[in-house]
Amino acid sequence: MKNILIVDDDTAIARLIADALEDEGFHATLLYNGESALKLINDTEFELIILDIMMPKMDGLTLCRKIRDKVSCPLLFLTAKSRMVDTLIGLEMGADDYISKPFKVEELVARVKAHIRREHRETEKAKGTTLEFDTITINKERYEVYKNRQPVELTHREFQILCYFIENSGQVLSKEQIFNEVWGPDYGDIGTVAVNIKNLRSKLDPNNEYLKTVWGVGYKLVMPQRQSL
Repeated sequence: MKNILIVDDDTAIARLIADALEDEGFHATLLYNGESALKLINDTEFELIILDIMMPKMDGLTLCRKIRDKVSCPLLFLTAKSRMVDTLIGLEMGADDYISKPFKVEELVARVKAHIRREHRETEKAKGTTLEFDTITINKERYEVYKNRQPVELTHREFQILCYFIENSGQVLSKEQIFNEVWGPDYGDIGTVAVNIKNLRSKLDPNNEYLKTVWGVGYKLVMPQRQSL
């Protein structure tokens, strides 16, 4: 049974989500503050985590920042429609998706299912697979990335985008192609593509050697041109 963590200080909303997910065969763990969630995440594995942004003591953004280097499962934010700045910050911290309050429970359940299906497909596809591109090496089974043999910490979506670029190096990939491949058409905001690519560049390509923007079209990964000695 898939174990999903729900963290929301609004007990009524948290219970509503839990009931809907349990009706679909999931197991839901409910917590009502970020501090309790942080302790549990250190000891328990979850298939997906749902976080409310606005919580007392430790908000969802802070919790996301603290756990993202410990967990690779999909992370979905609940946010008020007026808090789009917080949403973008959350995506930069490593959240995979968000849904705005008020929301339809059916939509949230559909998003959860889509994330878990994609996670399962990626896990199966990754087994025994290694990718290399110039000085970058990826172990898809272990979700490990190295540049010049030094480990690089990527979020789950950044990792998937990098793999997609390497598997299609030299080809121009539109935002729509990247979005459909990494997130899938059932997800929310295509703007998450640009946020994740910006983060990926800062971690792996600060000098813009590899990842080029093709204005008005998309992006492509190219082998850097270095002068021979």
